[in-house]
Amino acid sequence: MTIKNNITGSRTAWSGSKLTLKTIVLSTIIFTGIQAPVQAQEAPFTKPSWWFGAAAGANFNFYNGSIHKLNSQLTPPVTFHEGNGVGLFAAPLIEYRRPESRWGLMLQTGYDSRRGEFDQQTTACDCPADLSTKLSYITIEPSLRFAPFKKSGFYLMGGPRLAFNVKKEFTYEQGVNPAYPDQEKNPIVKGDLSDVKERLLSMQVGAGYDIPLASQNNRTQVILSPFVTYQPYFGQSPRSIETMTVNTLRVGAALKFGRGKPNATIAANDVTFSVNSPTNIATDRRVRETFPLRNYVFFNQGSTAIPNRYVLLEKNQVKDFKEDQLEVFTPKTLSGRSDREMTVYYNVLNILGDRLGKNPSATITLVGSSENGPQEGKVMAEAVKSYLVNTFGINASRIAIEGRNKPKLPSEQPGGTKELELLREGDRRVSIESNAPALLMEFQSGPEAALKPVEITATQEAPLDSYVTFTAAGSDKAYTSWSMELTDDKGVVQKYGPYMQETVSLPGKSILATRPKGTYLVTMLGTKEDGTIEKKEATVNMVLWTPAKDEEGQRYSVLYEFNDSKAITTYEKYLTEIVTPKIPKGGNVIIHGYTDIIGEDTNNRNLSLARANDVKRIIENSLAKAGRNDVTFEVKRFGEDKSLAPFNNIYPEERFYNRTVIIDIIPGK
Repeated sequence: MTIKNNITGSRTAWSGSKLTLKTIVLSTIIFTGIQAPVQAQEAPFTKPSWWFGAAAGANFNFYNGSIHKLNSQLTPPVTFHEGNGVGLFAAPLIEYRRPESRWGLMLQTGYDSRRGEFDQQTTACDCPADLSTKLSYITIEPSLRFAPFKKSGFYLMGGPRLAFNVKKEFTYEQGVNPAYPDQEKNPIVKGDLSDVKERLLSMQVGAGYDIPLASQNNRTQVILSPFVTYQPYFGQSPRSIETMTVNTLRVGAALKFGRGKPNATIAANDVTFSVNSPTNIATDRRVRETFPLRNYVFFNQGSTAIPNRYVLLEKNQVKDFKEDQLEVFTPKTLSGRSDREMTVYYNVLNILGDRLGKNPSATITLVGSSENGPQEGKVMAEAVKSYLVNTFGINASRIAIEGRNKPKLPSEQPGGTKELELLREGDRRVSIESNAPALLMEFQSGPEAALKPVEITATQEAPLDSYVTFTAAGSDKAYTSWSMELTDDKGVVQKYGPYMQETVSLPGKSILATRPKGTYLVTMLGTKEDGTIEKKEATVNMVLWTPAKDEEGQRYSVLYEFNDSKAITTYEKYLTEIVTPKIPKGGNVIIHGYTDIIGEDTNNRNLSLARANDVKRIIENSLAKAGRNDVTFEVKRFGEDKSLAPFNNIYPEERFYNRTVIIDIIPGK
């Protein structure tokens, strides 16, 4: 009879595992030496400090020691000594390591299988006996990471392993003596091992190699990290009885994701600072403005009365009312910005009543919208109707009313969660709708159609073409903020800022003050994330200029609804047939876009630029069709910039008027 030498077989298996470990480690070191990457010197993003991902691999498990008693119901006639098997390892991971440091921390928590089969034993009856186990754990593995080569992805790691047992199954099978094959086979026995420790505390050491899958040109960076770890037998005795231990060689890979920060050092080097000043800074200019009249009357929360900021006349004042002499009928309160324009708007009901009186065939519909329901909306509309009927003597049959929960063009959109109070203030209104051309802006129709504009002639102080523009291109990525110091030839310093946006415009007149001209050294101070300051300088010359008294500029406006960029389609004919022909030969057209304060600042700046470019495109195309190329354009985006907004943002009507593109037409010099 031949007796199988199980111990020799086990040593052969373990010797093979040691050879495998040596081979993998040696290969990793060779690979490290060959593949050490050249680090990018000018990457736009830093390497992340925090990495998140998942690891998976195969556990090559090697059993040592002995196991005899399986549980209280089963003790085989033989003792099992050694064996091996392969199990699954899978775990999410977190890693922290500063890019400039060789050291880091790793944490993996997941599923860890230590399954295996013992070497076959032979009982006293020459019957083969087989035993396999399915030991599984939830493992927590914090590790210290060390990168010995700074320019290589190779790293070493080591740390404790805390494991919680979740599975302890075994399968035992005793066969028949091969000399008597006709014997009845014994049933396979399955069960749970007894005396299995609930927790194990051990350790692991290993090595890995980080392979970047995405460059530092991308903010989100990805790393594939193959690794090998060894978890020795000490601390890995799964049972509180007998001497069974487990050695594990784990081979796997981790996929890690991190998000870099803008590389402030690199970005700062890319910042370009420039100053653009007009050759001559106009002190003021006479401007004829064609001011569109919003067809909305806004109501205060909790009230169905027309707010007292609107100009309401007595019946005996109607005969003296003229829309070209509105300075006689000023509102009780004005916000101080664009007073002339707001005086026009707050007379909207008087202008409407006057026009209805002069156009007896015109009819209107007043659509009241209230968050409290259509009935309150009707009450609001009735208040406007009553004023027109009782004060201006308009026949009530010419005015229809309607009530709604929301206006036909609401500011509040389904699913919106931000700045709802401001949006709802804009939706609590009475809209004036009509199909009468005598009441409406040229080529306009529908619920959003503005009323026929009013012409305003006034002197405009610090016109837009007198502004000096300071641009720190790239500052939004390189700096947390930037500011300026303007030093004149006498050493007097003016300070401005801090600013978050790349471009800032200031009236040249405010910089010069009482001086007719001046040369200034402009020092830009950029604050980086680490608090350090970067300086850049430029020089600018400024000269005040007073336009001739007979020189007159023109101003037109395009109005938008909230977050709307399509209003330009309804204004295309107006821009083509009304505005473009008014541009004089050699004229300069300044197109500046604005938004209200609702919404994200960057989005508002981009939205105002897109709207301004749409207007420019239409006017340019109209000029080209007329065979003209003598006009110069300037396009400016101001978004929600409060210091440059044409109107305040206190009342909904001011916010609605800030949703605009303004077109300034300046005669050629």
